[in-house]
Amino acid sequence: ISISFLVGGASIAAVVVLTLILGSQIAAEAVQNGVIKDRSDKLMAVEDLNKVVTIQHQLTKINEQHSGKKINSRIFDVVTAVNPVAPNNVSFSDIKVNPESKTITLEGSAVNGYSALETLKKTILNTKVQTTDGDKSSEVSLTKEIKDGDTSFGENSEGKKVLQFSFSFEYAEELLAPANNGTVSILTPTGKVDVTDSRQGIPDSLFKSNSKKQEKK
Repeated sequence: ISISFLVGGASIAAVVVLTLILGSQIAAEAVQNGVIKDRSDKLMAVEDLNKVVTIQHQLTKINEQHSGKKINSRIFDVVTAVNPVAPNNVSFSDIKVNPESKTITLEGSAVNGYSALETLKKTILNTKVQTTDGDKSSEVSLTKEIKDGDTSFGENSEGKKVLQFSFSFEYAEELLAPANNGTVSILTPTGKVDVTDSRQGIPDSLFKSNSKKQEKK
């Protein structure tokens, strides 16, 4: 009998302990629910709350799109940076960018002929894209390969004999990537150009009218 009494007493004690634990949890949940309801009521009392939430959501989306957008205007900075100095400088008649294949196609003419064209290609192949964020800095090649297009001799708008050319290359993704809080620079064999915000203007000498084709080689 004494053993049964002890067991029964222990069971009652366990029930009491569980009741106290559950009671405290329920009380805590009730307090939390009360706080949530109070805050919810205050939010619902705000005039045009739905509009405010919608605007905040739209602003968040805009910020996300802005931070991920490509800086396509850097293409002009790059083309200017890789253009060799005289007498091997060239004039571009067309610049095409394909964002899907990440390729740039250049068409233009060179008074100094094949020497200027080869200098331009070598400059592009030896150009790097530098990304800097605080103390961290990394470099990648602008491109690893150039695909030749058509070449032919013709006359420019001034009547001078020029070599007309076209070629394309696949550019590094870092070239047009947003800088966020860092900087993006173009490192050519002859200098460095900051293209973070594509701050340079487009020089008039970069583009020339199409030349008259005469002889294709």
